[in-house]
Amino acid sequence: MTDYKEFLKHAKENTARLQKQTKGVGADYFKLHTDAMADGSLSKKTKELMSLAIAISTRCEGCITSHLASAKESGATIDDVVETVNIAIMMNGGPAIVYGGKALEAAEQYYGVDLK
Repeated sequence: MTDYKEFLKHAKENTARLQKQTKGVGADYFKLHTDAMADGSLSKKTKELMSLAIAISTRCEGCITSHLASAKESGATIDDVVETVNIAIMMNGGPAIVYGGKALEAAEQYYGVDLK
């Protein structure tokens, strides 16, 4: 079983290293990310859940853990996460079943619940 909190910590360390080495490119990307995720007509919570669905569909574990943690910090409930996984499955089919399962496993760790 993957320790998703440790996985996210390691991913953040790699991201910091990448941002330092890529200088302007990395800084520009992270500014884009910050600006895109800010509250607007859609809440940050909604944007994080949308990002989680896309992360599942594109099969990016780093993105799953990052957007899951940010969604929780933005007020998303475990039920919000489960519904987001449902949408990813509906839009992406089989691969979303596998990566949606990974997102729910990570959510169990973040929310301290057992969805079994």
